[in-house]
Amino acid sequence: MFRRTMSVVAALAAVATVTLAAAPASAAPAEPYCGITWGSNEKSAPMSTGATLVDIRSGQHDCYDRLVFDLRVPAPASGFWMSYVDEVTEDATGNVIPVRGGAKLQVVVGASAYDQQTGEQTYFYGNRAELVDVTGYQTFRQVVWAGSWEGTTSVGIGVRARLPFRVFTLGDRVVVDVAHFW
Repeated sequence: MFRRTMSVVAALAAVATVTLAAAPASAAPAEPYCGITWGSNEKSAPMSTGATLVDIRSGQHDCYDRLVFDLRVPAPASGFWMSYVDEVTEDATGNVIPVRGGAKLQVVVGASAYDQQTGEQTYFYGNRAELVDVTGYQTFRQVVWAGSWEGTTSVGIGVRARLPFRVFTLGDRVVVDVAHFW
């Protein structure tokens, strides 16, 4: 009986060893999409004064869509504030601005769209509901004007879904990138 019990134990141990050896190791964490680790939380940098907005343009890249605010600045580029919001609101009035997309980003740049000395407009748009043409973009759905008030300019970006984003200054530009995927 002892010999038979030992044979059964040995057989079970052999099966367990084969099963454990054949089982895949724990899956390694997935690599971030395109190496992007930006996240989707609010981002900001201290705002300076005196910059003026002269253009807003967009572009498509392999891993993200980009929006660029071109500024005329007396010093390094001004700051910014950017966050996902429930509703994009117009500067000064607080009126809700309709924006297409599954999620909405509000971007505030520390630059006015007018010369603060003369009051002359420095940024001109054709349609406040379509500042730039983002037709066919993977992530962007719409870019809307939300106003220029007390030295800052605000726009809303409608995006496909709540996705990682980054915002940074680059010389005389404020650059916004929103990833295509997580």
